[in-house]
Amino acid sequence: MTDNTPQRTAHRIRMVRYATAATAAAGLALTAFAPTAASAAPRPDLVQQRLDALVQKDGMPAALATVKGRDGRSRTYTAGVGDLATKAKVPVDGQVRIGSNTKSFTAVVVLQLVAEGKVKLDANVDTYLPGLLRGDGIDGRNITVRQVLQHTSGLPEYMEAPALSDFTTIQYRYFEPRELLDGALAQKALFAPGTDFAYSNTNYLVAGLLIQKVTGRPYGEEVTKRVIDRIGLRHTYVPATGETALREAHPRSYLRTGPDAAPIDYTDMDSSMAWAAGAVVSTNTDLNTFYGALLAGRLLPAAQLAEMRTTVPAEMLGHGVRYGLGIQSRPLSCGGLVWGHGGTSVAHRTRGGVTEDGRAVDIAVTTVPDAATTQHMIDAVDAALCR
Repeated sequence: MTDNTPQRTAHRIRMVRYATAATAAAGLALTAFAPTAASAAPRPDLVQQRLDALVQKDGMPAALATVKGRDGRSRTYTAGVGDLATKAKVPVDGQVRIGSNTKSFTAVVVLQLVAEGKVKLDANVDTYLPGLLRGDGIDGRNITVRQVLQHTSGLPEYMEAPALSDFTTIQYRYFEPRELLDGALAQKALFAPGTDFAYSNTNYLVAGLLIQKVTGRPYGEEVTKRVIDRIGLRHTYVPATGETALREAHPRSYLRTGPDAAPIDYTDMDSSMAWAAGAVVSTNTDLNTFYGALLAGRLLPAAQLAEMRTTVPAEMLGHGVRYGLGIQSRPLSCGGLVWGHGGTSVAHRTRGGVTEDGRAVDIAVTTVPDAATTQHMIDAVDAALCR
């Protein structure tokens, strides 16, 4: 039955207006990562705008992101093309090589061993790997496990060894960890242990060798068992020996040797050159899950998580950045900190992290950008967490 009297019609109009206003107010109360109600066209999505700019203005072949809001819901984004040759679409939440985010995985395993009483943070490296570190100003009897994890050991950078000077010649070359380490030990120490901070991938070669020595198991097996499987990262893995292709859907990635040089497809590669410092493959969503689980105490006891989050200044990594044990903090423009790591492989770069209240973002691009574009990635992370 219908009722069209003027009084009832006016009443219904008032009720519709009230309900519309209430719905709009409720929308404003939702997390910033969810779409809000509006009387006009929807507000352009800030994250998508930032990804589009990374492609259109900064020249990235592709950009991918996952953003998790305060309500625990995640949204994924893509921009650009997944293959420069075919112009194929970018796979949603595609796999990428996460570079130095691997260090956080490695540090978690070492700190689990600390919790189990098998390793002491302030014991020297020679306690577990006698005679391994010897060189010009380098002595493992004077370098502690903590200093290795925190980049305060003074160990020089193995990536600066001549064997790694031209990535075009070593795309499918296998390296033993000790071979990589020898490239660092041929150099002079950067400083006396514990007197300064200098980011050096060499530290995490040592950490990987420590894991293998203490557990008696391969590094990859320990990371898989203790981290990946433990929190159910279904799209994350440590590449097996000789494995060069990514296992699941992924965008192609590219090495740039110069501003005018044609990009080289570097999607497939032997990642042994990065090993415990940077070989892990993952997705933006899995990385958000990993760092969220880490800060929530699902991977480490409280005491070891507190050690991990005890930081030293690391301005060489960015303004206000501080470095803990395999994790770093960066101040947000809206206050508070974002915790994570970020990473660079030969043809990928990722930036992101999580906040204390569970917000998370990770952004990946499919070539290694210059400093200005990297800052644009960092700014996009900040915007996603602070908007």
